[in-house]
Amino acid sequence: MVKPKALKKGDTIGVVAPSGFSEESNLNKAKAILENEGYIVKCGKSCYEKYGYLAGHDEIRAEDINLMFQNPEIDAVFCMKGGYGAPRILDRIDYESISKNPKIFIGYSDITALHIPFVQKSGLVTFHGPMLTSDFLSKEFFEQAFRDMLRALTTPEPLGKIKAPPMCPKEEMLVAGSAEGTTIGGNLSLIAASLGTPYEIDTKQKLLLLEDVDEEPYSIDRMLTQLRLAGKLEEASGIVLGQFTNCNPKEPENSLTLDEVFLDILVPLGKPIIKNVCFGHGPYKYTLPLGVKARIDQEETAFIVEESALHL
Repeated sequence: MVKPKALKKGDTIGVVAPSGFSEESNLNKAKAILENEGYIVKCGKSCYEKYGYLAGHDEIRAEDINLMFQNPEIDAVFCMKGGYGAPRILDRIDYESISKNPKIFIGYSDITALHIPFVQKSGLVTFHGPMLTSDFLSKEFFEQAFRDMLRALTTPEPLGKIKAPPMCPKEEMLVAGSAEGTTIGGNLSLIAASLGTPYEIDTKQKLLLLEDVDEEPYSIDRMLTQLRLAGKLEEASGIVLGQFTNCNPKEPENSLTLDEVFLDILVPLGKPIIKNVCFGHGPYKYTLPLGVKARIDQEETAFIVEESALHL
């Protein structure tokens, strides 16, 4: 794996919009937050574009990413927000150039579509974490989560044990056991959508990270079943379940619970599975590296990142 350089004050952050659009006023407010931390921020053309539910046409959004990685003045690439659109540009990305110009790349949700090939095709360690207009301006986004993000992007040491803050549910072992592997994954919907494409997720001997938002249990059931039938759950060394935000049934009397779905589909795998790890769409989200060695530790009931994601 290729590791990007740790971020330091005075570095230049490039902002791209691979998915949905945002109001320029919100982008400027979020940009100012990073500038107040001592960073130079340059926004790509896609950040100011709008095409239906997208931040501009596909060629604009893809070109922004390619140019940011090719530009020697850019030290890190942050995503503006999620939404929808990242899968549409996967065949327009220069993965070889990304491999040759490793930089911090951070985002989540729809950005999962990019994390998978960046890790697998470019061999780049990436970061599953907050985005500018999705998170920095939210009243529910805790200051400590922002500080944790900066720590993850500026410190070359391994993150170690990922511990839930008091406002989050405590980690639990859904299936007992310990497991090791390289981290991969993110949003379940985008992972399922990768199957059958050249950008399909590879879970062999990996720790598979899963989270989602606004999906009813039947939908989570369908996507997990798709991964099971494709062999992706069986091939993983262990599974790390993050936040499944607003994933309760609209008609509880006619639905399985989310826990029952996990019990039916995941538990029979007999693989170590930890739940309630604090990443995903909740107001408090850890920034986690993808493409590094980590482990599920049964004794500590913990998810532990063992390998550094950055170099000085």
